[in-house]
Amino acid sequence: MDKVLLVYLICFGAGLLFTIISAFMAGVFGGGHEMHAEMGGHEAIGAEGHAEAGFSSQDMPGFSPLSPTTVATFITAFGGIGMVLSKFEATAPVFISAPLGALGGFGVAAVVFMLFRAVFRRTQGSSESKVAQVIGLTATVITPIAASGVGEIAYIHGGSRYTAPARSEGGAAFSNGQTVKVTRIVGTQFYVTSA
Repeated sequence: MDKVLLVYLICFGAGLLFTIISAFMAGVFGGGHEMHAEMGGHEAIGAEGHAEAGFSSQDMPGFSPLSPTTVATFITAFGGIGMVLSKFEATAPVFISAPLGALGGFGVAAVVFMLFRAVFRRTQGSSESKVAQVIGLTATVITPIAASGVGEIAYIHGGSRYTAPARSEGGAAFSNGQTVKVTRIVGTQFYVTSA
């Protein structure tokens, strides 16, 4: 087997293997996990906490041109196009097949980049609620809100259900299942009153 063909074959195989492994492992290392914690060791110093890991709409990363997906796409396309070009007599020399393979790899990677970026932009824009539109909505308390503490609410906006940490606007306590109205949002905390 020709050494040039072997290089193309290795590139094609490595890129394809990376793509297959990434597809199977996508759910294993995904973000967006949620954790709830309640701490109440001493009754006078009771505390509740809420932590989320993942990305919010403000820090959602775009799809990078140098992401592992586009790099793997380039390597796979370079190897595949190089193998095909090395089989034809006119394009078999490495000084012809390698630049054409690289050009084809960049082209395929650019198309994949644009497709993924369009998908991410469309799904991110349609599923994340706009903060200003949430004020005035009614919500349901899903973790009780103590008089001077933080609880959690669930609300529906744009057909999607969201949860958020919430405090009482006037210092009143709200029990689980109670309906409240969102009055303002400071940072990531929602302030609510009786609906």
